[in-house]
Amino acid sequence: MSTPQPPVIILVAGHWLGAWAWDAVIAALSRRHDVAVALTLPGLDPDDPARLTRTLDDQAAAIIGGMEAAGATRERPVVLVGHSGANAPICVAMDRRPELIAHVVWVDTGPVGDGMVVEPDLPADVLEVGLPAFDVLGAQASLGEVDALDGLDEAALERFRRRAASEPASVLRAALALRNEARRHVPSTMVCCSIPAAQILEWVRSGHPWMRELAATRTFTVTDLPTGHWPMWSRPEALARIIHEAAEVATHAAPA
Repeated sequence: MSTPQPPVIILVAGHWLGAWAWDAVIAALSRRHDVAVALTLPGLDPDDPARLTRTLDDQAAAIIGGMEAAGATRERPVVLVGHSGANAPICVAMDRRPELIAHVVWVDTGPVGDGMVVEPDLPADVLEVGLPAFDVLGAQASLGEVDALDGLDEAALERFRRRAASEPASVLRAALALRNEARRHVPSTMVCCSIPAAQILEWVRSGHPWMRELAATRTFTVTDLPTGHWPMWSRPEALARIIHEAAEVATHAAPA
């Protein structure tokens, strides 16, 4: 029997971010001899002149294309890592091609269900949503007791502001259409930063609406990584270790 090959790791950052957001994590994964590829979703490439017309379907298709380009097959699926608002296109990709995914790592986010809309009340004349002021962003992203900006120094915040791309409103208004029950069979790990793992599990047990899709996932684990909402900058080594461990699990669970 041949030695199982470790899966390729595909990283997708949340709103306003591109592949650059994962640089420190990829460096840490490389030191562990993991192969990792970061994606910039359609609509978040500032050099794309048509980026504000990109859609949620475009983003899901790009994730599927990224997995295929990395050699993903049913026999050797990938580990998919999603941060924050990347959960919406990742859930669509999972719905369409679950057989290409061995494991999902949710970074301070989690799966969402059919019909979910990120910004249902966004006015029709709004074409894009830029990165808010950091005090506003911190308040919006701080879902628990932890400051969402915890661990980010001035250099990190300056880089965030300088490199952020506005989010296309067409993506934020789109409703998810999920039909494939097989997406819920993909094992997952939730990395809990702004909300402790114990609180997540309590919400799952109590039927909290935020946790319905996670509760429907057949196999999931939660792990604490106390920091703000952007652990790829505040704690890249620790985040890489968690991702590496998920890839190790996926390696030994892969089909022979």
